[in-house]
Amino acid sequence: MGELANCKRCGRVFVKTVRDICNECYKEEEQLFEKVYKYIRKKENRTATIQEVSEATDVEESLIMKWVKEKRIHTKDFPNLTYECERCGKPIQDGKICEDCALELKKQLEREEMIRKLKEQEKPKNQTYYSVDHKIKRKR
Repeated sequence: MGELANCKRCGRVFVKTVRDICNECYKEEEQLFEKVYKYIRKKENRTATIQEVSEATDVEESLIMKWVKEKRIHTKDFPNLTYECERCGKPIQDGKICEDCALELKKQLEREEMIRKLKEQEKPKNQTYYSVDHKIKRKR
């Protein structure tokens, strides 16, 4: 069962199920998608950038990027449809970060893991706990 929500595009209240936009906005987006897809399918437009597609079709760049990220538009067929890496801003066609940033993050994680292991090795391995047995003297 859906829940009541406000449409992210128009603000109208609707019953949210799978999408975060209302049916009217969804239909509009689908029409815009068809317009964009029809444009980029033409041989002379296959190398267009997102900015060029946006200008030619009057569709917001963010909407085109959303479709690329959702893989509704396959970038292998349209090599210049790129969006920015969320970390450095370099143009990418897949994922959220570029390969360079992914490699750098991996190296950072490996360094942190190595530091953690070194700290564990520094801890004394044989910790001994002593208990003190206090004899209670009783008067007889």
